[in-house]
Amino acid sequence: MLRGAARPLPDRPDRMLAPPPVLPPAPPRARSREARAAFVLGALAVVLVGVVLVSMGVGSVQIAPAQTLAILLGAVGFGDGTGFEPQQATIVLQIRLPRVALGLLVGAALAVSGALMQGLFRNPLADPGLVGVSAGSALAAVAWIVVGGGLALPAVLGANALALAAFGGGLAVTALVYRLATHGGRTLVATMLLAGVAVSALCGAGVGLLVLIADAAQLRTITFWTLGSLGGSTWASFAGAAPLLLAPTLAAPFLARGLNALLLGEAEAFHVGVRVERLKRASITLAALGVGASVAAAGAVGFVGLVVPHLVRLVLGPDHRALLPGCALLGAILLLLADLFARTVAAPAEVPLGIVTALAGAPFFLGLLVRERPA
Repeated sequence: MLRGAARPLPDRPDRMLAPPPVLPPAPPRARSREARAAFVLGALAVVLVGVVLVSMGVGSVQIAPAQTLAILLGAVGFGDGTGFEPQQATIVLQIRLPRVALGLLVGAALAVSGALMQGLFRNPLADPGLVGVSAGSALAAVAWIVVGGGLALPAVLGANALALAAFGGGLAVTALVYRLATHGGRTLVATMLLAGVAVSALCGAGVGLLVLIADAAQLRTITFWTLGSLGGSTWASFAGAAPLLLAPTLAAPFLARGLNALLLGEAEAFHVGVRVERLKRASITLAALGVGASVAAAGAVGFVGLVVPHLVRLVLGPDHRALLPGCALLGAILLLLADLFARTVAAPAEVPLGIVTALAGAPFFLGLLVRERPA
């Protein structure tokens, strides 16, 4: 055998590879946080189910939660079709269920988008509209109402033209703000914030000019749309918006580790292996997708993306692994409750959804400002 050549190891137990080390159990405090997060998320899921049943039962025709549950189970083949009237089944499945389902997804997407923006800006008072997506969606939608209504489009596009315009406008403005804030391959968060404020102001000016040339019918449409509503929800609108609303809600938790590291600062996150620029792009894209799709489906609904993440953070802490799912659940709950109040408080008339969320969210936001101000 050549000198220095490796010799085969004898087949002896003492020379075999050692088994992998056994990791120590998680400390009691970490286990306590995980148990608390699991309990809170489970409780929110139970509350959401209850709110969904109540929302589908309350209206001009009252339907008990047990009947609503029987109708839903019968629709998926798990019921015997008794305990309710055919008229009640039609109301639940064709009128109220698409509205509740769309409201659930809109609330979840707005809240998750707000959590992403607050994690990106490292500021609990950040709002998903900071990157200009809401303003861009509003400008494109108003422009379509005033100018584009007379264009000849295919039937499929014509039925969804307003939603498509709002969604496209939001993404276009977000792309512009991102481009203005990116230099040398790096995205400056402070520059993006200032660019978002400036571009949002320009979009607001554009909306004002379009309102000046709108007629009476167009003004009513603009007013109701810009204040938000789920009144026009159908299965067709739900099918078009659901994939866009689900994408940020389901994809955001995969960014939780990076967002947790980003809380320490960009340099620290980079040194622990987080690709900071990729994280910024993914967060901005998902937030723009969620807000743009929400505005396109239900109009402008404010304060959900601002208030919900802060409420969840007060209970579960800043860990995005629990924060993002909690925001999705609580956002859906609060938006469904706001919609329930909007369509029942002045029945048979309907209060715009944005007014209800603003009346509930603005005082809370002012309270946050007072609490966060220096002593």
